[in-house]
Amino acid sequence: MDLLKLIVRNVFRHRLRSGLTILGVVIAMLAFGILRTLVGAWYAGVEASSANRLVVRNKISLIYSLPLAYKNRILHVRDVTGVAYGVWYGGVYKDKKNFFAQFAVSGLDYLDLYPDLILTVQERGAFRKNRKAAIAGRKLAQRYGWKVGDVIPLQGTIYPGDIALELTGIYKGARKTVDETAFFFHYDYLNEHIKKVFPERADKTGWYMVRISDAARAPEISEEIDALFKNSLAETLTETEKAFQLGFVAMTGAIVGAIKVISVVVIAVILIVLANTMAMTARERSAEYAVLKTLGFGPRFLFLLIAGESVAIASIGGVLGAVLSYPGARIFQVQLENFLPVFEVSATTVLTIPAVALLVGLVAALPPAIRVSRIGIAEGLRHIG
Repeated sequence: MDLLKLIVRNVFRHRLRSGLTILGVVIAMLAFGILRTLVGAWYAGVEASSANRLVVRNKISLIYSLPLAYKNRILHVRDVTGVAYGVWYGGVYKDKKNFFAQFAVSGLDYLDLYPDLILTVQERGAFRKNRKAAIAGRKLAQRYGWKVGDVIPLQGTIYPGDIALELTGIYKGARKTVDETAFFFHYDYLNEHIKKVFPERADKTGWYMVRISDAARAPEISEEIDALFKNSLAETLTETEKAFQLGFVAMTGAIVGAIKVISVVVIAVILIVLANTMAMTARERSAEYAVLKTLGFGPRFLFLLIAGESVAIASIGGVLGAVLSYPGARIFQVQLENFLPVFEVSATTVLTIPAVALLVGLVAALPPAIRVSRIGIAEGLRHIG
């Protein structure tokens, strides 16, 4: 009990110094949490992938298309329970700054492959009946103030010409980690438009999404699908959805690596700052520690006294940093929503921040604690901080 009282008094003895150190820990832990969340957001698509979904694309590159006729042949492969297709539209909504994911898909069969996208029965029915219908994510609709019944004009970039779509549904994610910023509409409507303005690109899709009943057979099914179109004008590459998403992450691997390095550097910097604070504190109190030794307090007590103060400062900063990570993430989410639609602070990150802060506090206390435990009583009494 006496040890705890001494630790609390020591923490607040130099309030300005302790306050600034705690502030430094808060900022560092907040930055660490945001950087971890940023890395997690980069892998959000990978984490949301299903082991029962495969992606079939052109073997050369995703920018090359596949014939629509492939769908029926893929459906006949054993353990394939569903096939849908889609293309990236890439249109402009009013201004080029208004970027969001736009997919022309085969219909409700595509959305059915993603059970985490929640639509009402009425919204599903309206989308099925209306060839100009579109479905938008909740966050996307909020961003632009859309409501069901609105007409959404899109100016073509990849596909020339303009199209106008009626918003018939707004989907919600079953979990916080579900992307709610996507936009879906009927491929058939786009295909009709393409036949008029660019007939050479009609009846072709960008990729096929394949649902399988046995995830363990994913490699075999992938090989069977690719074998169907071997030596054709459009050979395929079939892979799991997770592998497909990891391919996109790999393109920006250097960026993700740099973010991870920066997060480690942030921890190293605050470790140095806290270690310097504790070393300064220990030098100033050398005479006090010497007096404690003369009263019979051993090295273990002195180590706990110094380590307790360091851990207390780091823990206060860590807890505050963890709490502030939520509003901090919201600020970043607003700025990065176009590129990283899922930017949620995970429970693991929130728990990791104080744990890292605790570890930093312990490590920062080691040099001054070891020095104090080894210094003689006479030397400590002579020392002037």
